[in-house]
Amino acid sequence: MGQSLSNLCGIKPAEPPQWAAFEAKMKAEGLSEAAIAAFKHNFVTLASGANLMISEWDISPVSSLPDYEQLSAEDPALLGKTVMLKLNGGLGTGMGLEKAKSLLTLRDRMTFLDFIAKQTLHMRKKYGVELAFMLMNSFSTSADTLKALKTYKGLATAGVDLEFQQNKAPKVTASDLSPAAWPANAEHEWCPPGHGDLYPALVGSGTLDKLLAKGFKYMFVSNSDNLGATMDLKLLTWFAQSGAPFAMECAKRTDADKKGGHLAKKGMFSSDLLLRESAQCPDSDEAKFQDVKRHQFFNTNNLWIDLEALKASFTKYGGMLPLPVIKNSKTVDPRDKKSTKVLQLETAMGSAIECFPGAQAILIPRSRFAPVKTTNDMLALASDAYEVTPDHRMVLKAERAGVPPNVKLDGCYKFVDGLNGLIPNGPPSMLKCSKLTIEGKMVLEAGVVFEGEAKVVNASSEAKTLKAGTYTGTVEL
Repeated sequence: MGQSLSNLCGIKPAEPPQWAAFEAKMKAEGLSEAAIAAFKHNFVTLASGANLMISEWDISPVSSLPDYEQLSAEDPALLGKTVMLKLNGGLGTGMGLEKAKSLLTLRDRMTFLDFIAKQTLHMRKKYGVELAFMLMNSFSTSADTLKALKTYKGLATAGVDLEFQQNKAPKVTASDLSPAAWPANAEHEWCPPGHGDLYPALVGSGTLDKLLAKGFKYMFVSNSDNLGATMDLKLLTWFAQSGAPFAMECAKRTDADKKGGHLAKKGMFSSDLLLRESAQCPDSDEAKFQDVKRHQFFNTNNLWIDLEALKASFTKYGGMLPLPVIKNSKTVDPRDKKSTKVLQLETAMGSAIECFPGAQAILIPRSRFAPVKTTNDMLALASDAYEVTPDHRMVLKAERAGVPPNVKLDGCYKFVDGLNGLIPNGPPSMLKCSKLTIEGKMVLEAGVVFEGEAKVVNASSEAKTLKAGTYTGTVEL
């Protein structure tokens, strides 16, 4: 059974002898009591030898969910009680960046943050309500982000800070579970604690209490790299009317999503929900985990939270939320594979669904899930397969019938600089393209159009040019 389920039943593992050293290290770093309590839960669970896996025997599939398409009610008055929060701590290092990924330019010289700011200001103007907006930044993204947003006068809500910052967690030496030490670069001794850190960061920064004191009741949370995740009044009204303490937006799984986490029920006869990530699935259950007909729904990381219920849960569990622990094996210096082996303990914010009895999930259209994790995603989003709406959302054009182009770029385009070298004249047309594969070094001229399933191959080591024109099938340069 998933370890957090046992903790919810009141079984508390003994405090391990290594804990004192971790506590001292975190206090010396100035971390909040909420951050320390969250890490203690994770570390004590690990040291106890508790099973961190969620077996197929412990869960049952979710067969159906309420459907967004059936919603109609809208109550604009709820916007005044709601905070829209974007998670913005990621640097985008996987795409060769050393700045916040949300500062990437997508189209028309606009970044993710430009789109988000314009969406917020548009909604305030449309409904005449001061919709509150906040960011959870990291130390690495805060300065650049706040500088970029100075352009948008009035974006910050009166009496509400524009940001609070996420915590960090100590890395754990794999061999003896002691705090990892790396004198050559002490920063390598710390890691992000996963986006489940949202909850202790909200509490430890004082943000939750400030919002409650201001009369806010609801919070919508989503990732800053998901431009489909806009504030939606129908969803807010549904959440408020449901009386649920917590709700998760889920999308229908396809084969492209089979390796991602899925929604499930606790046990065979329970209606309570949980989230199972791939790192929590035993190898023996992998086939069932990836069966998208069995487990039909995945978490989009678009969440709705009743702030009063969140405060009550922290009180109930003694100043923390007992989220399931995810263990990742790494080396203390990520670039030195011979350096000390460590464990990074993380939590997922969606897994909080099991900490709130009565939590709900709802099926949403795929248009609310358009994250940019790779340059493949960037190229598709920058193309004419998408359009910008008057309310500053980026959506697939109607001709696409809700299905984005499937883009597979050569490894030499993994980083943004490489992608820019591929399309110095702007992105190709992919309005009628179902799949695009690029293999080898090349440059696309202006006026390139891909249709159907297109594949361009350059087997030589010299970069070649793909001339303007319409292409389908396989093209060899």
